[in-house]
Amino acid sequence: MIKKLVFVLSFVSGVAVAQQNNSAVIVVGRVLNAEDSVQIKEKFFNGLKAKVANKSVDSESYFKEVIGIDPSNHAALYELACIYHLREEESIAEKYARDAVTVNSQNKWYWLLLADIYKSNKNLGQLALVYSDLINLEPDNEEYYFDKANVYFLSNKIKEAETVYSDIEKRFGTSAELINARQRIYQKQGNPNKAASEIEKLIAASPSDVRNYLNLASVYEKSGHLDKALVMLQNTKSLGISNAFVNLAIADIYNNIGKKDDAIAELRTAFADPSLAVDAKVGIVLSFFTKFKDPSARADAAELAKIITEVHPTEAKSYSVYGDVLYQDGKLSEARQTYKKAIELNNQAYLVWEQVLRIDISTGDFQSAIKDGEDGISIFPAQAPLYFYTAIAYAQSGKHDKAIVHLQEAANLEVEDKNFLSQIYSSLGDSYNGLKKYKESDDAYNKALELNPDNTYVLNNYAYYLSLRGENLEKAAQMSAKSVSLQPGNASFEDTYAWVLFKQKKYADAKKWIEKAIQKNNSSGVLAEHYGDILYFMGLKAEAVEQWLRARETGVKSLILEKKINEKKFFD
Repeated sequence: MIKKLVFVLSFVSGVAVAQQNNSAVIVVGRVLNAEDSVQIKEKFFNGLKAKVANKSVDSESYFKEVIGIDPSNHAALYELACIYHLREEESIAEKYARDAVTVNSQNKWYWLLLADIYKSNKNLGQLALVYSDLINLEPDNEEYYFDKANVYFLSNKIKEAETVYSDIEKRFGTSAELINARQRIYQKQGNPNKAASEIEKLIAASPSDVRNYLNLASVYEKSGHLDKALVMLQNTKSLGISNAFVNLAIADIYNNIGKKDDAIAELRTAFADPSLAVDAKVGIVLSFFTKFKDPSARADAAELAKIITEVHPTEAKSYSVYGDVLYQDGKLSEARQTYKKAIELNNQAYLVWEQVLRIDISTGDFQSAIKDGEDGISIFPAQAPLYFYTAIAYAQSGKHDKAIVHLQEAANLEVEDKNFLSQIYSSLGDSYNGLKKYKESDDAYNKALELNPDNTYVLNNYAYYLSLRGENLEKAAQMSAKSVSLQPGNASFEDTYAWVLFKQKKYADAKKWIEKAIQKNNSSGVLAEHYGDILYFMGLKAEAVEQWLRARETGVKSLILEKKINEKKFFD
């Protein structure tokens, strides 16, 4: 551990030496001639030009050429340290920065850069020494003393920090910053009374400064004296101090002692204050989301979010968070309307566009989804989900050609999320199948399963479409069996498996699976018709006709079904 940073500079034989503890940083220079000087100026200037043009690699190269000619060129060493620090290559940055301060220990900017590097490295021991040297350079800069004391505080060197604070008081006098710093020490030492005493000095000096009351309340809370914190904060109101942060602090205390209604009342008051930033309000509303299983939490969040829109009507995020609350509460129509208002105020909030499209599709409003999707794509042409959702809307509207174009674009844009890519290719399979382009459909489904072998939607649909075509039934059976094992209890998947087995003429097995499906969904006419088909081939013709009739009663309308019923025989 370095105890003291001592610099011994010697230009005899062109050597600069910086000793740190028992090691030394040595920068060996050399005698420069006139040609060297010209080259150094030219290369340094080119390095600065490259830096301004954000050409980091070129800039690095020029500065390295400078120190190749003159290893003790502290300006070039500093620039190289800056470059590596920006790249977060801190060990290299530290070397160049230490070399720079070795050659020129009087330049505070070199020291400040070294301090930044040690902050990044979390090298608090060295950081404290750097602030000591900065204090030596600028003994009247109060900020360096506070920085040094804070390093000691973070290093848990409380006595050293207190010594620095005493130096500050002697040199600069007392201040609110000094009292705050000291009370942090007292809190860390577990001495809340002394910490409170320091803050009370601030309150006496500035009785209208609400920050002091909030800090004192925090001290009381941390020491378990919620009652004292609550009384003190409530007293600020009688002093005529009106501040949203006081309301928030009181709300926290009420929450901690189980007075939820009182807490919400304080939040209402805070949210009605325009001076409380919208971001703070949004963060509070978002904190309710984890409690949304409780209907009262949803209602409280909705009330607070609505207040945000009323107090900050020109802020898009007011409406987006209100839309999120409504969406989570299942009020999709209201959520969509609120999201659209957010987009009207700021159409650059991408996630809001996604939410609007999700609502359009989940409510079956495919025409709105097409319009909203195309509008979103015009603003965010590189977002794969927008193409995907818009494609779904086109497919559901029977416009498979347009769906395919959008899905292909989505696949080209999405290269990382394999599960999402699998969904894209799955939808491509559906649309190609809708156009009876079966080879392309099969290729898309196979690609989807290659990306995600457990995509149950693909396993089910691909198996069903193969069974309808009577092709590759063994593969269809394997995929369908896998889908029902991955997602047991899904009546639709069980129906598909029954139908594939039916196509394989495995009627007893088919009957078992269709009955499982009907147990979960006995109102489906499609399942009833399939059940009748299976029963017919098992020789149970009367029971088959009974199921076909039931299918008709539950809403299935087709000429083939009527023919089955009228002629009491199966037709495909």
